[in-house]
Order: sequence, then C-alpha cells, then structure tokens
Amino acid sequence: MLIQLKQDIQLDQKAAIVAKASELKYKTTEVVTQAGHYLVGTGKAEFDVRAIGNLPGIKDIHIVSDEYRLVSRKWKVNPTVIDFGDGLQVKEGELTLMAGPCSIENEAQIEKTIQHLVANNVRFMRGGVFKPRSSPYSFRGLGLEGLKMFYDMCRAHGIKIVTEVMQVSQIAPMEPYTDVFQVGARNTQNFNLLDELGKVDKPVLLKRGISGTIDELLYSAEYIFSGGNEKLMLCERGIRTYETASRNTLDLNAIPILKEKTHLSVIVDPSHGIGIREYVEPMALAAIMAGADGIIYETHEKPEEAASDGAQTLSFSESERMIWKMRKVFALKKELA
Repeated sequence: MLIQLKQDIQLDQKAAIVAKASELKYKTTEVVTQAGHYLVGTGKAEFDVRAIGNLPGIKDIHIVSDEYRLVSRKWKVNPTVIDFGDGLQVKEGELTLMAGPCSIENEAQIEKTIQHLVANNVRFMRGGVFKPRSSPYSFRGLGLEGLKMFYDMCRAHGIKIVTEVMQVSQIAPMEPYTDVFQVGARNTQNFNLLDELGKVDKPVLLKRGISGTIDELLYSAEYIFSGGNEKLMLCERGIRTYETASRNTLDLNAIPILKEKTHLSVIVDPSHGIGIREYVEPMALAAIMAGADGIIYETHEKPEEAASDGAQTLSFSESERMIWKMRKVFALKKELA
C-alpha cells in the first residue's frame, strides 16, 4: 500500500491514517521528499481501499504489490522528470547524452572535452575524480580539488557534470560542485551510501551492480527514494557473466523491463557495457532502439593516452560520429512509435 498525503495534512489527520493502517494490519513508514509526502504501508492482509482511502488528508492511495513501492510504475504512471534548469531536463521522450573521460586528468583535458561537447550540443559531462580501481597502484583521480576545477570550467560553458561518489564522507564536500552524483557498480548495494544520498537534493545516477539483478537495482533505488530523494536515474552498464569476449555483457533486455517496472529514467552505459571501443557505437544505437532515455559514454581526445579505460573510450571524431547516429536513430524510433 502506498498513500500519497496532502501537503497541508494536519498531524491529527496523519495520526488517524496511521492508526487505521495499523488496524488493517499494515505497518507504515513516513517518507517526505522534494516532491511529495507519503506513507508506505507493508502488510499482507487484503482490505477494501475505501476503508482508509476516504480519510481526511489523503491525496491518493495505491495498492502496489512490488516490494520497491516508491519507484514502481504501478502507482506513478507519468514518468519522472528531472529539471536541471537552463531548459535542461532528463525525461522520457527525449534523448539525454552524457559524455566525457573516465577520469579527470588536468585542466587542458577538461577544456578540450568541453569544446567537443559544446560543438555537438551535449549538455552533460561525465568524469571521475574519485576512481575505484581494481589495482591500488592505478590512477585514482584528482580528488576534491580536481572536482572544483572540473565544476567551475563546466559551469562557465553551461554544462552539468556527472561524477562518482564512493563513500558517505565525500557527499558533503562534493555536493556544492556536483550536478549528478553517480553511484558506481561496486557501490550499488552500499546501503549506508544510498541512505545518505536520500538526504540530498541532488540527482543521483544509480548504476546496476556488476552481478546485480534488475530487482536488486530497483531495491537500491528504493533506498534513495525512501530517504527523501526522488531525483533518480537508473543506469544499465552491463553485468558480469561467464562470457569473456567482452568486458561485461550489456543487458539490453533490462531496458524495456525497467521501463515497464519503474517511472524512473533509464540511462545506458555502452562503454562499460561492452568495454571494446569499436563496439560501443552499435550497442549505444541498440540501446536507443530498446527504449533508453539516455546514453552515457566515455570519450577522450587521445584514448590511447587516457589515465583509465582507454580501451573502451572513443576519440572525439568517433564520438562526434556516434552522436550524429544516435540522434538519427532516436528520431527514427519516434517516427516508428
């Protein structure tokens, strides 16, 4: 059960609703977000909605069988729209592109990437300043000072930044210099981190775990939403399977399944999804045809000199070609719909 409360609900009205839910053998949890006020009811007893739905203070009530109630499309038919200002929104029906290097390396690299993005009308730049690396001896990012430089340079050109947060202690210092907090595959089930991201008023791009199921991704999203943050995007970035011909297996099946299960936008990362530069483009185009709301991928002026993930990173010329094709394919998909 999911109860949407009126914004001006009185304390005695809320108490009466909680009492009635308890009488129906439902435990309620209160959730207040940037956009709404909810009571999430957990229980198994069947009941007549009219027994509670007519109480004062209730805006609407929904019977949601999914355990991930708040991110379920069963109650929110209209998809979530995240407004970044400056005429920039992430939503269903539009193709959002996010591009940039795996790691932020220096000022010159940022400037050249910005020039590439501006020339191709891409409004989001991705780039890591805290990098989770398999080897402790690999480049692990420029840290907070690198993030400040990254943010200031992008802000001067009207570009929003997407960057990874790895631990709870990083959230507060990163928040003033971040437009989208990315939760990487290794942290998808770091529930302490998810809880804290639920308390911030910043969009979160939540990546699927390395071996995570679709339902596990949605459970993780529920942690953030139930903490108070509705500004959520999901990211399919490939999963680890027994196949060794590619870095990961990009699960194109997940895109239409997620679009049916949730009202959140679905962004696809073909760079990590396949991990091989020459196959990034066909996987990106396939993801768009499968229903993705956006693509996030890696690009670098000289991929062979990139500090990390050069093998899956597109050059600027390859990126420009792919941007043109992605927009053509998206227009074709809309035409065929």
